[in-house]
Amino acid sequence: MPDLFATLSDRLADTFKNLRGKGRLSEADIDATAREIRIALLEADVALPVVKEFVGAVKERARGEEVSGALNPAQQIIKIVNEELVTILGGETRRLRFAKSGPTVIMLAGLQGAGKTTLAAKLALWLKEQDKTPLLVACDLQRPNAVNQLQVNGERVGVPVFAPEPGNGVGNPVSVAQASIEEARRKLYDVVIVDTAGRLGVDAEMMQQASDIRDAVTPDEVLFVVDAMIGQDAVNTALAFQEGVGYDGVVLTKLDGDARGGAALSIASITGKPVMFASAGEKMTDFDLFHPDRMASRILDMGDMLTLIEQAEKAFDQDEALKAAEKLTGKGGDFTLTDFLAQMQQIRKMGSLTKIMGMLPGMGQFREQLDNFDEREIDRIQAIIYSMTPGERENPKMIDGSRRLRISKGSGTQVSDVNTLVDRFFEAKKMMQQMARGGGMPGMPGVPGMGGGAGKGKQKPQKGKKKRVSGNPAKAAQQKKELEEKSKAGGNPFGTPGGIDYETAAENLELPKDFSKFLK
Repeated sequence: MPDLFATLSDRLADTFKNLRGKGRLSEADIDATAREIRIALLEADVALPVVKEFVGAVKERARGEEVSGALNPAQQIIKIVNEELVTILGGETRRLRFAKSGPTVIMLAGLQGAGKTTLAAKLALWLKEQDKTPLLVACDLQRPNAVNQLQVNGERVGVPVFAPEPGNGVGNPVSVAQASIEEARRKLYDVVIVDTAGRLGVDAEMMQQASDIRDAVTPDEVLFVVDAMIGQDAVNTALAFQEGVGYDGVVLTKLDGDARGGAALSIASITGKPVMFASAGEKMTDFDLFHPDRMASRILDMGDMLTLIEQAEKAFDQDEALKAAEKLTGKGGDFTLTDFLAQMQQIRKMGSLTKIMGMLPGMGQFREQLDNFDEREIDRIQAIIYSMTPGERENPKMIDGSRRLRISKGSGTQVSDVNTLVDRFFEAKKMMQQMARGGGMPGMPGVPGMGGGAGKGKQKPQKGKKKRVSGNPAKAAQQKKELEEKSKAGGNPFGTPGGIDYETAAENLELPKDFSKFLK
């Protein structure tokens, strides 16, 4: 979860703890909860009108039948808060509108320092991954080296940059914008991303230039880029731009910052314009669509399994994952340190492990360990495994004291580091085998498709769950074919066989009590 919302998440979690175990909520309970939510939102720098509207809606619904008649009123309150958070964050995910004919023109506007130029390249890469052919256009001709920065970023993401003027105060941005449309038509680019100039503050000259570019190229989308770390000024700037230039959606940058994130919660509600994209990191891939429901879920420490799954599907090689799954179930040989290294390298493609772990439900309680997690630990693990012989990787049980000493010297680590890796490999292997074979992960009862907690013994088959096979050979063959096709279509990117109901799994997920040792 973005650091911006960590404090808000912790405050809300503490508020909901007080409700647990209560079979019925009194008026005083509802008032106390509403007061705590109000304080949490104000401390997070959420705009006062938004706080009033939010708390009012929660109190009204909390007094209604949906809570009084619920078997678990505390969970019902959390459900209400979640739904109201989704509402103030914009409701539904807003996607880009593409032109029916000719290139789609996207214009970026915003203050200097909001990260427009970097974000232009991130958006271009994202569109490229959606099978589009974007063209970046350098229309920020005022800021020193802005044109050069866009060219460097364009080269990094493999997207061409249209920059006929050198910038640094030279050139007409409106003429460049107009010429870029002809360039895109001539060279068959289907999306044009126009990077415009900003200022340190809102002023008439900047607004006029942005308006002139907008009128010259009639963009399909005008996106207002705002730094999520500037607090209430973000809302004020968004309102000024809305009045002076107008825009269709908002892009939040620096969501990985450590400031209060209330501005992000306020913009959509106050301006009536949706947050369309969010950028949370320095890498060009740290950019994606903004999903209000997923962000609300993460704020309430319920995880973001859908985003995690999407990232895994991009990063994981399905064939390799299937081979690993077969090894874990014992059908494809033994799962070795070589396989472990390959799986770990695929996970690294998804990005920071701290961010990945933060998407799991209930990880708020491990935030301190996550914040202190050293990403270089993965490099050390790789160095240790690479220092082993092929035979040692295939059969770690043969690694005795003298071998461990040699491996530690070869990898520049301590013998204790080698011991820890080997021990944790066997622990992780045992846990993954339990999951893959349907035995359930310790401390994770009732997770569909992940075992469902049958304890140490064999898992009892569930009645009515197994599909009956027809006695007719032709029909049985057809059933088998359908099952295989369904399995291929809904393959699990994490390498465990069988489909998983991820939403239900996320709701029921409980991490092992000793899980924190894997983060040390």
